[in-house]
Amino acid sequence: MRRHTLCVLATGLVCLFFWLPHGHAGQTAALPEGEMMCSGQIYAPRGGMRVRQGAVRCDELVSPKSANFSPDGTRLYLNALESSFTLVYSFPELQQVAAIRHAFGPADGHLFQGENTVFSYQYYSKPAGGNPNIFWGKPVEAAFSHGGKYLWIPYYRRSFDANASSPSATAIIETASNTIVRVMPTGPLPKVVAISPDNTLAAITHWGDNTVGIIDISSDNPQDFRYVGQLVVGYKLSTAGIRGDRDRNCGFCLRGTVFTPDSKHLLVGRMGGGGISCFAMPEGKLLGSLSSFCNTPRHLALDPEGKYLYASNHKEGTVGRVLLANFLKSAANAGGKSVAGPAGEKIHVGRGVRTIAVSPDGKKLYAAVNVASLLLEIDIPSWRVVRKTRVSPFAVGLGVHPDGSHVAVTSQGREGSGGNSVEIFQTSLP
Repeated sequence: MRRHTLCVLATGLVCLFFWLPHGHAGQTAALPEGEMMCSGQIYAPRGGMRVRQGAVRCDELVSPKSANFSPDGTRLYLNALESSFTLVYSFPELQQVAAIRHAFGPADGHLFQGENTVFSYQYYSKPAGGNPNIFWGKPVEAAFSHGGKYLWIPYYRRSFDANASSPSATAIIETASNTIVRVMPTGPLPKVVAISPDNTLAAITHWGDNTVGIIDISSDNPQDFRYVGQLVVGYKLSTAGIRGDRDRNCGFCLRGTVFTPDSKHLLVGRMGGGGISCFAMPEGKLLGSLSSFCNTPRHLALDPEGKYLYASNHKEGTVGRVLLANFLKSAANAGGKSVAGPAGEKIHVGRGVRTIAVSPDGKKLYAAVNVASLLLEIDIPSWRVVRKTRVSPFAVGLGVHPDGSHVAVTSQGREGSGGNSVEIFQTSLP
């Protein structure tokens, strides 16, 4: 499950270049005014794509979905959705240190601890050999637990489950060895995992059926992790015989998920409509769903002090913020129902805004804008866009270095063009 891949590496890389055709040397150009300086790029070749001079080639970087810096800032973890790899690079050197393949055969049965489903989920799609734990998974987002000791990666679906109607899984990676040490079953189509700040719970959010699985992770041993509950937003969507585009046919399409700083509430975004649902934790009681602040949120984030809740609205092309205390007060008085709640304030950033992240000092918010292929920097005190940086088409995910010095942006591409690229930018002014 772990092997190294061929990468062509250029060290000491600083990209001060406009786009250059793949395979040709180019001339140095001035950095466009206001843009961030690119300090590195990793890419997989694709017809017609353009790369930065001196970029690092890695053939397994196909459809990179998310980027996560380790808590100590020494490694960068990249999830490649379509190649089923998590690629690990040293930082800032950008030397590949591991390629973790999410593929499982008969010899990997011990990783599943005898489990292949949870919450009585049925398999509506089955592998040819009959064993659902023989598959390869499509890694989506990721989250660290236990101070960075473990990395959780949910799979969009198992390889034999074309319609994502059946249970998927989440891998737990030990970061010291960069190996998978456990695989736990999930509901259909999990995209996001959130870890409580007190490191007692993991929430696996299922895009596929309006549910969230809750796992007790209070032990330091991943073999002891166990499910303790399932949360339902509105209703549990039946996936029996489900067809069509599962990126759209997904009920409330749950995605953005975050625990409050005191670990007492879990907030879950309903990208399919209905705003943000708030659960009291650990009991899992639904307090209510608030829609005025952001009716179709894609990604949720909190600042380090827990003062503001931020959300990206892919449909509207906005980023919004609301005082967390006001949001929680409205949720507590909602009586388990859907209510308007506080409106907060919004700023327009462009169609298709995807992942957002707040800097460690709480002064900046970064946003990946898909349609315009931009990385935006928002100054939080003044609440305005202060920098726009062009990135590879089409931006999806991003991760901020723990010291705030760099931002990594993933670009998946679209319809056979662009993408297969991760770029790292310096946040300080050149």
